[in-house]
Amino acid sequence: MRVYFLIAAIAGGVTWLVTPIVRHLAIEIGAVGKVRARDVHTVPTPRMGGVGMLIGFLVAMLFASRIPFMAELFASDTTAWAIMAGAVGICLLGVADDLWDLDWMLKLAGQLLISVFVAWGGVQIISLPLGSLVAASPSLSIALTAILIVASINAVNFVDGLDGLASGIVAIGGTAFGIYSYILARTSPSYASMATLIDVALVGICVGFILHNWHPAKLFMGDSGSMLLGYLITCASIVMTGRLDPMSVHTSIYLPVFMPILLPVLVLFLPVLDMCLAIVRRVSHGQSPMHPDRMHLHHRMIGIGHTVQGAVTILWSWAALISFSSILILFFRIRYVAVGFAVAVVVLTIVTMYPYLRARLPDLRRENAEYRAARRRAEHARAEADGGSGGSRKSDATGARGGKNGDRR
Repeated sequence: MRVYFLIAAIAGGVTWLVTPIVRHLAIEIGAVGKVRARDVHTVPTPRMGGVGMLIGFLVAMLFASRIPFMAELFASDTTAWAIMAGAVGICLLGVADDLWDLDWMLKLAGQLLISVFVAWGGVQIISLPLGSLVAASPSLSIALTAILIVASINAVNFVDGLDGLASGIVAIGGTAFGIYSYILARTSPSYASMATLIDVALVGICVGFILHNWHPAKLFMGDSGSMLLGYLITCASIVMTGRLDPMSVHTSIYLPVFMPILLPVLVLFLPVLDMCLAIVRRVSHGQSPMHPDRMHLHHRMIGIGHTVQGAVTILWSWAALISFSSILILFFRIRYVAVGFAVAVVVLTIVTMYPYLRARLPDLRRENAEYRAARRRAEHARAEADGGSGGSRKSDATGARGGKNGDRR
């Protein structure tokens, strides 16, 4: 455990130290994002923060490779080196986009090529939880792995719209992965786990970068950072099941075995949902799926009255609720987790909607007062109408009786 804390500290410390240098470099080469109509920030801010995170990750991984406890992970196969090479490739692709704003199809093609390379290097989904464990063919395994990596890359990229948002969500997911993978690794002869190693390094670089990226941010991670984070969090989850023998797994542990595959979907549920809604919205308007707008979830939260820090903290809370609840299901009775989850959902929903409800409260009070006044006027008018018609009927009845009496006389 202490080794993992040390690796996380190294990753975070290196990222924190080199990020100011990266910021200066970004300014020198012109990687400074202009303020666009859809942006929340109002001051041009340099990008390329992913370069600092990449350096922190690589230093932590190389340090781990020199530790006897971890050395076997690097000597036994090429998976670790393939992941590191893919991290360099995906970050450089992001740097190119930060500098020259690549066409989205070209960027997607680059993501696919790098993902296929990493899958070919050994990071693969070799079995599928389809009722029972089904071994995938090599070509299908590579295709599924590449699709999952690309989807996660773009989900994180879509959610990177507020200072500290993407790095915080990924840090939460990495923490959940790290805890779970460490617990599973303790049951094996060696506690060393590539998944846990990637997770702790990922959490470290996220925390180190947030110190520079908290609102108001001194540096944006850019596509170089968001793509790197999406890539790493998915690689860590796939490595968790990459050595699984489908024939040796009992039915009772299907869920624990595939939780590392399900967790990225759960942790990135809101970003993925936001991405899907954005694609549908843009395509329905005849726009490119990657056409930018101000209709993302974080934009809507700012629109209803949240501050940047408040919106980020709330979205972090949602990510933590989903990811850690998913893990708690494996260790506690589901009904207890469900009750706690339901209570937390109610609380977070109220907190999320509070600015909107607070802004709407005077309007609701005014509308309620107007409704009550209108109702009283209607009741008063109805009472007057009933009283008038009652008096008319009484006069008619009196007149009729008088006529009958006259006839009798």
